[in-house]
Amino acid sequence: MDLGLKEKCALVMASSSGLGKAIAMELAREEANVMLFSPDLPGLQQAQADIERETGRKPAYVCGSSTNYEDIKKVVKEAVEVFGPIYALVNNTGGPKPGQFDAFRDEDWQHAYELCLLSYIRTIREVLPYMRANGGGRIVNSTSSSVKAVLDNLILSNTFRMGVMGLCKTLSQELGGDDILVNVIGPGRIGTDRIAYLDKVRAEKAGVSVEEIQKKSFASIPLGRYGRPDEYGKLAAFLCAPSNTFITGQTVLVDGGMVKAF
Repeated sequence: MDLGLKEKCALVMASSSGLGKAIAMELAREEANVMLFSPDLPGLQQAQADIERETGRKPAYVCGSSTNYEDIKKVVKEAVEVFGPIYALVNNTGGPKPGQFDAFRDEDWQHAYELCLLSYIRTIREVLPYMRANGGGRIVNSTSSSVKAVLDNLILSNTFRMGVMGLCKTLSQELGGDDILVNVIGPGRIGTDRIAYLDKVRAEKAGVSVEEIQKKSFASIPLGRYGRPDEYGKLAAFLCAPSNTFITGQTVLVDGGMVKAF
């Protein structure tokens, strides 16, 4: 199926590795012009090389931090200069540190807010003028399965990921007339470095092996395994594409059936 992304500009935040890289890879497979963004310069260079090798299309990149507004402005500006008006924006970020309520002070909450919610607000603010002037666009906000069922020991992430859902639903109402569709996708347990880190934390806290934690996790997923990054990337690519003509304001989980809530 041709998603209609050929030569369209797509900006993917936090895309040097993990789910962001997987989304960028799938967009490039659809022949989009992809702009990568991350604070990890070697990771960006490797992602650029990997994506070009796999798809034949070489993405551009800007190195910077999602918590620095000037860096956000810079990557949006460069994406437009290199590839033209931004059609698709994928907001994505690594999660804040794990822990329970009593472990965190104001500065921890402030950092999590800037990382997981304010960075999304700022990036959307910067791309909207280009999308409006170009007759529409697509915004996909990557969050977590915690927006449907909170995860233990992740209070910072649980709190601000929910804020992204409220932002998305409201923007879908405000921007529909501009043909800008806004959706949320949430990963369950996808086999990324972030999940490996969280499994290690859980194992250390429980005093068991990582393998035991993974075995327990697999048992909680009807499909009996962790998801693959490309499975997540394919959904994001569809929601970013012109072929998505009528899905907006929705939250879709990629979790192998793990979350039992509606």
